[in-house]
Amino acid sequence: VARKRQRYVEKDGKCNVQHGNVRETYRYLTDIFTTLVDLKWRFSLLIFILAYALTWLFFGLIWWVIAYSRGDLEHLGDHTWTPCVNNLNGFVSAFLFSIETETTIGYGHRVITDTCPEGIVLLLLQAILGSMVNAFMVGCMFVKISQPNKRAETLVFSSHAVVSLRDDRLCLMFRVGDLRDSHIVEASIRAKLIQSKQTQEGEFIPLDQTDLSVGFETGDDRLFLVSPLIISHEIDERSPFWDVSRGQLERDDFEIVVILEGMVEATGKRGRDISVMWGH
Repeated sequence: VARKRQRYVEKDGKCNVQHGNVRETYRYLTDIFTTLVDLKWRFSLLIFILAYALTWLFFGLIWWVIAYSRGDLEHLGDHTWTPCVNNLNGFVSAFLFSIETETTIGYGHRVITDTCPEGIVLLLLQAILGSMVNAFMVGCMFVKISQPNKRAETLVFSSHAVVSLRDDRLCLMFRVGDLRDSHIVEASIRAKLIQSKQTQEGEFIPLDQTDLSVGFETGDDRLFLVSPLIISHEIDERSPFWDVSRGQLERDDFEIVVILEGMVEATGKRGRDISVMWGH
């Protein structure tokens, strides 16, 4: 029974690597924007909702404390009393006034008066902080939505790579094509051979990465991807497959990872597609 091999990179391009024993987790918080963008959608939406809900609740509580400490809640219906916020009669109305203030809805039923300096300061503070929350959270969601990750779904690699003669030279070849009418601008391609290696000093490297030339010296790695193209790696003296026989090639444990990068014409975002073309 053939043993199912655990790949370094899956066929769909997802890297099968998990980070374990990360001690300096605080580094993720130093770049909180990138951390939020890299989160899964369900966590990003949860943080998006909590950021607004907790802010509204926090300032709603402060508005209620101000009304309670000034005695506004004890003079409800007293037309001779000037409250800090008109028509604020409890925590629910304070919460609604907090939402109206931060989202600049302004229904006009609850409105701050000019006899409450602490309320004016809180109003300015919430307006400024609310703008910062809006800019940060909307910016995260926009960057996450505009990421060109899904663009890679319409980039198709051949299921198999072949070794054959081409122009009297032995080459490793595979095909790549784009299903969309919008082009990938400044597309470039490169390939990596991932294989365990033992150095001359006896050091064992479990996941050694070696470049496979696919036209970097001649510029053939820069693609004009308007039709399916055949990508070729010449097996010459510089190739890691030069001294490998056909039998050894079938027995060896290795992966060839192909990486195609380019700029999405529709959005101007730079994307990347990774595919495992061949592996044992």
